[in-house]
Amino acid sequence: MNNFSALLKKVKSTKANLYGKDFLLTWDKSRNELELVLYVAEALKQLRDHNISAKCFDSGLAISNFRDNSTRTRFSFASACNLLGLEVQDLDEAKSQIAHGETVRETANMISFMTDIIGIRDDMFLGAGHTYMLEVGEALNEGYKKGVLAQRPGIVNLQCDIDHPTQSMADLLHLKNYFGGLDKLKGKKITMTWAYSPSYGKPLSVPQGIIGLMTRFGMEVELAYPEGYSLIPDVVETAKKNAKASGGKFKVSNSMEEAFKNADIVYPKSWAPYSVMQKRTKLLQAGDKEGLKDLEKQCLANNAKFKNWECDEKKMKITKRGKALYMHCLPADITDVSCREGEVSAKIFEKYRIETYIEAGYKPYIIAAMILTNRFKYPVKILKTLCNSGIHRVMA
Repeated sequence: MNNFSALLKKVKSTKANLYGKDFLLTWDKSRNELELVLYVAEALKQLRDHNISAKCFDSGLAISNFRDNSTRTRFSFASACNLLGLEVQDLDEAKSQIAHGETVRETANMISFMTDIIGIRDDMFLGAGHTYMLEVGEALNEGYKKGVLAQRPGIVNLQCDIDHPTQSMADLLHLKNYFGGLDKLKGKKITMTWAYSPSYGKPLSVPQGIIGLMTRFGMEVELAYPEGYSLIPDVVETAKKNAKASGGKFKVSNSMEEAFKNADIVYPKSWAPYSVMQKRTKLLQAGDKEGLKDLEKQCLANNAKFKNWECDEKKMKITKRGKALYMHCLPADITDVSCREGEVSAKIFEKYRIETYIEAGYKPYIIAAMILTNRFKYPVKILKTLCNSGIHRVMA
């Protein structure tokens, strides 16, 4: 635990305070607040790695509200809550009274009587996911103010239509440790590029999360996609402003090969065009199944025009010294493994497979850090108390 005291000093040096603040978008947080989450996450990881209990809650609920399918984020949220001592309860909307007309305002209060944190994943509808989280937050504010709730639960965005902060923050922590520190990221080139997938309708939040966060740390960020596969314009503008403020760079191109040149990190990931997601949202909300089928057919045909947008050996050779770090949020569409043609060749994915697992492994600690800093005003005090208690997580 030699590094633990140094981590606590870093936590303290941020002078940041996330107490009672929801974590919805990374670009709504200051750089110091982002660093606070990173350092707390590392401290929590050290505690568990050294078999020291990180249970700072004796009781309490964490509500898991996944409105879309998930593996990594769902289990990361459950792991994070369990690490801190919270009981996880799924809000299965099919088993709730939502189908009978229960409002968001009512649901938010009914699930929150003894709740500390609510994790929400809502990435299906463009223009709706982030809005839903804000609506839940407003309902909780009212419930607490009017004396319905003894405390106001915090909200963690587990992916919405705009951002995926737990993923991008886990990615940032991976890069920090891979390259040896946040200061080592300045000037590093990260290529966030579209890649071919035999499916459509994948959210925009991962690429948007990457360009919105990595531009905060002085990195050279290049966003690449075929003509027509653009992201939400407001997020792209945010990335430009972030890069200017941090002394980094931000560039948009329409060539995967061009974007790979001299890259330190590559992040090939499929997403649906912004215009397609707009159409898809309207069709989903209208329950137009035939319209959705037609849109999918059109989109898959268009995707097929860009099968050469694959991360393969040839492209990796043109990265910096041919040794760029490959990243992915998983699951990746792997050519000849999970599909006939996909985002990445089997050889490249296998070469970096363990690194992608390590990357994913930071997410439970990032989520736990978001929870801890939301619920406790003095995280240094809590972490120090946990460490000094010496309570073993597993009986030695």
